[in-house]
Amino acid sequence: MKISLWIFAFSLMLTTSAYARDLPDFTELVEKQGAAVVNISSTQAPKDDGGDGRMPGMPQNHPLVPRGRESMSLGSGFIISADGYILTNAHVVEGAEEVTVRLTDRQEFKAKVIGSDTRTDVALLKINAAGLPKVVPGDPGRLKVGEWVAAIGSPFGFENSVTAGIVSAKGRSLPQENYVPFIQTDVAINPGNSGGPLFNLKGEVVGINSQIFSRTGGFMGLSFAIPIDVAMDIGNQLRATGKVSRGWLGVVIQEVSSELAETFALSKPTGALIASVEQGGPADKAGLQPSDVVLKFDGKAVQSSSELPRLVGPTRPGSKVAVEVWRRGAAKDITVVVGEMPADKVAPAPAKDSGRIGKLGLALSELMPQQKRQLGIAGGVLVEDVNGAAARAGIRRGDVILAFNNREITSAGQLGELLAQAGDGRNVALLVRRGDSALYIPLRIGK
Repeated sequence: MKISLWIFAFSLMLTTSAYARDLPDFTELVEKQGAAVVNISSTQAPKDDGGDGRMPGMPQNHPLVPRGRESMSLGSGFIISADGYILTNAHVVEGAEEVTVRLTDRQEFKAKVIGSDTRTDVALLKINAAGLPKVVPGDPGRLKVGEWVAAIGSPFGFENSVTAGIVSAKGRSLPQENYVPFIQTDVAINPGNSGGPLFNLKGEVVGINSQIFSRTGGFMGLSFAIPIDVAMDIGNQLRATGKVSRGWLGVVIQEVSSELAETFALSKPTGALIASVEQGGPADKAGLQPSDVVLKFDGKAVQSSSELPRLVGPTRPGSKVAVEVWRRGAAKDITVVVGEMPADKVAPAPAKDSGRIGKLGLALSELMPQQKRQLGIAGGVLVEDVNGAAARAGIRRGDVILAFNNREITSAGQLGELLAQAGDGRNVALLVRRGDSALYIPLRIGK
């Protein structure tokens, strides 16, 4: 009995020892790289609400006049060059009047914001210093799901806190974030970690910790980092010119669902469906059309709509690029000269006028010529009211229906005829203008 207990204890000891050997040791990483991680605090000027509470005749600079409070934000960053260039998140320094950078040795510097890019949430700062420790960028492309990673930052102001976890996924898309293939991890990230580095076990920076998914405001196991190659490209552009130049096609795209794939005779849901093409833009000049499905861009496969902006954005404006599209049941190659992304535009909203398609629950009206000119469209009908099958499919009041299965719509009567010809039980695709964008909505015609 004693022998068997001894054997069990010995085997348990060996198992525990082997398990301990397999766990990563981050001590060397922290010792070598921790000094390159900085704490960032920024202050924003108080807002003037128009009423300062002064007594009549009291001067504005009187000590008893109530003052607005300066707001302060805390974040993290890391040094990328020995002469004081620092990467962080754009939201850490957004609207800042003054930015202070503190090193691990308690030295403090006033930082200059060289530039920031809200689309990727990357900012570049500069402090007047030399001989600083700096990080080594890694290759996010070689990062594997399940690999150990560590973050260093200042959560809730606790400087140089270290947390660790694994890579949960790569290439994640987040709402309103079209240009970043996020690295998802389960590393504990909290407010104040924003802008700090994500390291692999080699001590290389593979990302900038940027966002968390949380219902409480605290860590819930879902953290997202900007890949370092994306951040370094943005940083280099900001350093060289103070702004970011992106490739642009001039299209509005959407995901290809299984219903839309069936409608467009695709063997499976893949690619990026072009919902609209901006008149005079690069795509329009090249001959791309609404209802084209982009399958490849510059030889790279486009599996989902979120991948296309990530391929187009880094492309140098003026480059000639081959684009493979799926058009009316066949693949087609088109050469596009990529443009430079302009400033965002706001399109005017359509006015109203009135006719009815009862089967689908659509109340439609014709658009006046002036309304079409304001919207920059040649045809279309306005949805004045919606219920039933159309409402369940996602069509909303105020939408403008532009096309039916690649056929341009010029009147409510024409749309009714096309729906009748399609027959019951068929999937159809309606191209809908909504605000300043357009999208295809699949709709099954019921009995």
